[in-house]
Amino acid sequence: MQDRFRKPHQTPRVTARVRNQIAVEAARRMYDILALNPGEVPIRIGDATENEYYSAKRKAAAVLGHRVRPGDLPSDAEVREQVIFLANSRSGIEEPVVEDDEAEEEPTLEALADHVDRFAIYKMRLQPLESVKQNPFQHPEGDALFHSLQVFERARHARPYDEEFLLAALLHDVGKAIDPKAHVAAGVEALRGAVTERTLWLIEHLPDLVALRERTLSQRGRRILDASEYLDDLKLLRDLDEAGRVPGTPVETLDQALAYLRGLEDEAYLDG
Repeated sequence: MQDRFRKPHQTPRVTARVRNQIAVEAARRMYDILALNPGEVPIRIGDATENEYYSAKRKAAAVLGHRVRPGDLPSDAEVREQVIFLANSRSGIEEPVVEDDEAEEEPTLEALADHVDRFAIYKMRLQPLESVKQNPFQHPEGDALFHSLQVFERARHARPYDEEFLLAALLHDVGKAIDPKAHVAAGVEALRGAVTERTLWLIEHLPDLVALRERTLSQRGRRILDASEYLDDLKLLRDLDEAGRVPGTPVETLDQALAYLRGLEDEAYLDG
């Protein structure tokens, strides 16, 4: 029998402001756990365990006096973003800002990208994909990070010097660790400001080619594809995405993939 008195006593959902407060306080605790020094974030940010993040968030909520359901706690990625802010604030860069009552919008990576090594952002978004298990029928290769590294490896053979295209190949599934039900939109928003508009467009419209093949793409969607100068790039990315699903295929590590991309910045041909 349903308890008609139960609902009024349930813990209410938290606001974006409270969620951000918890993320900032948890970041301070994680900073102490990692014993970070200024400039160490790209190296040490992945050292903490999932349990340590969860404990920091629960303690932060308790210290701030908030009763929060586990599902309403900030994500590990949100806390990591605040850890990066905090590390940079102790290097003389702006301190994390806790939002006031009127500001409900949470901080984004677009602000982070102004102060933080963008490759640290990529790594922060990619690492959680190792825990994202996929539909074995569509993705027999395994977790989403392994798939992303496979697609990147194939893209590097096809377009070895096209950094924007290579980033789309490597980062196209980062949203799966943020919002599995709307992973494309989540990934685009998470990367906005840290990659170019071309890279974002390729990631955003990659599913459209599948919808086009299955005849479920709207007329407006077709017009957008037909009008884009990146359509050939998108078709190649789609082919690589579908080819990068082979179990046991040798791939480089995430750090090696990022090192390759970082190396492109120093190539003289980019200035030509």
